[in-house]
Amino acid sequence: MLTRERTVALTVSLLFGMGVFVYGLRWLEWFTTFHPVRMDQNHRPAPPSGGAEVWFTTADGYRLNGWYFESQTKPSAATVIFFHGNSGNITNVGWLGQWFARKDINALLVDYRGYGASAGEQGDEAGLYADGDAAVAFVVNEKGEQRNRVVLYGTSLGTTVVADVASRHQVGAVIIESGLSSASSLATHRFWWLPKALHFLGKNDFESARKLGSVRAPVLITHGDPDPVIPTSEARLLFEAANEPKRLLIFPGAGHNVFGSVGDPYLNQVAEFIRQSVPQH
Repeated sequence: MLTRERTVALTVSLLFGMGVFVYGLRWLEWFTTFHPVRMDQNHRPAPPSGGAEVWFTTADGYRLNGWYFESQTKPSAATVIFFHGNSGNITNVGWLGQWFARKDINALLVDYRGYGASAGEQGDEAGLYADGDAAVAFVVNEKGEQRNRVVLYGTSLGTTVVADVASRHQVGAVIIESGLSSASSLATHRFWWLPKALHFLGKNDFESARKLGSVRAPVLITHGDPDPVIPTSEARLLFEAANEPKRLLIFPGAGHNVFGSVGDPYLNQVAEFIRQSVPQH
């Protein structure tokens, strides 16, 4: 028969064990979600040719860094805001900004809070979405772009920003590369040992598929096959959830980084999708 003292001890031990489990799960979630690479504020690399360093501030007060590339011809076809994945920073994709500029498309490359030279620390999806809002406000208010000519392009983690921002704001088009439909869906593949009933313990939901149902802009979804990071099946779930007009492109052998692996043959299709989706001057 359990004594009162033993019952209390077992209860405390159980609660402590549950707390340790939840803390460990949250740490694992953060560790697999965010891999920021910071820049030395006093020795920041300059943008590549054609790019300019820009700064803008989020609604909650964080100063973010980006590189802005103006179209090499006027008028431009559109303005792309590019949201990179969970690792590195904008220095890894400077060439992509140059590529868009050569194709008559303005491009803003964004570093989230805690990445590159941007202030703050990255910790949850709410911060990512606030950063996305600030980037859109910058190109609309500071660069004078019309909202229906703003294209949101995200890869991997950046696709969650695209889906969220586009579900709440008017934009011209949406490009989702190597994206996840939700944190729970991805966890089913990556953390197979964790019962689905416990997925609610995670801090981030990343419900991109659900949010795509509120997006009224043309949607392009692309993915490599196989993708060792985010299964290709996630792209099909996103495509099913998106409204028309929508398009799905699967690239055999491209892996997780489609734009880097396939290069021009892929990016030319992206540029054509942009021109077909947004009004031209």
